Amino acid sequence: MTTATTTTADALEDLLSSRYSCRGFLPQTVDGTDLRRLFTMAQRTASWCNSQAWQVELLSGDAVTALSERLLAHVPVAAEKPDIAGPERYEGVYQDRRRACGFELYNALGIARDDQTGRLMQMLENFRFFGAPHVAIITSPQALGTYGVMDCGGYVATLLAAAESLGVNAIAQAAIAMFGDVVRAEIGIPEDRSIVCAVSLGYADPEHPANAFRTVREDVDVAVAGLP
Repeated sequence: MTTATTTTADALEDLLSSRYSCRGFLPQTVDGTDLRRLFTMAQRTASWCNSQAWQVELLSGDAVTALSERLLAHVPVAAEKPDIAGPERYEGVYQDRRRACGFELYNALGIARDDQTGRLMQMLENFRFFGAPHVAIITSPQALGTYGVMDCGGYVATLLAAAESLGVNAIAQAAIAMFGDVVRAEIGIPEDRSIVCAVSLGYADPEHPANAFRTVREDVDVAVAGLP
């Protein structure tokens, strides 16, 4: 392995290690040049037969506020209506990881396990986009089915890494897709596209306690069989 290759790998490893889901943003917007560069990098995402299933609606300013207000009015009183079904259930280690993530986040925020009001208010922060000034809504053609959604997942991962490389903070949000009917109506997404998720973008508020929280990853030997 050459020195140049080692340096590139080290830089990527550092970038992936430093990235986290930001849950408290400053109102400061991202420069348009950086936004264009970020999404241009994400466009290099590999996809099935190079179909590039993703389509992105990037909202900023008043458009973010309008979508947030509509969701906040709708979510507490309406049933979920996603384009793509959520998990049937979490079992075993998947449930353990999910619970650990939630408990650690609530601990960082000082929300007790029996504080149902506090938990509800934190859940609703999803629909305020945690104060982010930019929100990207990711959609996939319904006709491409699972493979289109899988390609969009790859796109989101690349987008998050690209944001980190530019010093932009981000969080991928599946919660928004659970109310796809509201999102579709607000921003005019065609009926033949499925809403996959949102990615909120901006700059982290260093004083927000949620931004001190970090998730833990499973050991690679548990996740990958056959490693040397």
